[in-house]
Amino acid sequence: MTAYELAQVNIARLKAPLDTPALKDFVDNLDPVNADADAADGFVWRLQSDEGDATAISVFDDPWLIVNMSVWRDTDALTAFMYQGRHREMLSRRREWFERVEEAMTTLWWVPAGHRPTVAEAENRLLHLRAHGPAPYAFTLRTSFPPGADGETRGADRSATSPA
Repeated sequence: MTAYELAQVNIARLKAPLDTPALKDFVDNLDPVNADADAADGFVWRLQSDEGDATAISVFDDPWLIVNMSVWRDTDALTAFMYQGRHREMLSRRREWFERVEEAMTTLWWVPAGHRPTVAEAENRLLHLRAHGPAPYAFTLRTSFPPGADGETRGADRSATSPA
């Protein structure tokens, strides 16, 4: 039996460049929030550049989008982190820093334990969610699926194509 971990990606469209006063509180809290995540029960891994965050990592070839991607033990661990402490405070202020977007900007999927998703894999999963709604291949916290339900979590994502 394969053990699974929960991958999550969320992207956001900036209202202003990261180095402007409008984003100062957000930028100033990146390191502390990331440290809280790293120490959280059930945290496994997060995408980061040499600077320690993912703000310089491109997603969908759009310089106004920033990406956050991580792997957790399960949905309970992710939810516990998201809605407590400093992260909850920053989440409540997201409209100050990020544009309101109608399309899905967050998705979850199960990966085999030890697999570290790529940005391309995350983009693929997010596009699938947008096109098809929640399914075992890409889902939300509100509509989740058990590990291994999609049959696609055997090894790394098949990359450029997703199941219809």
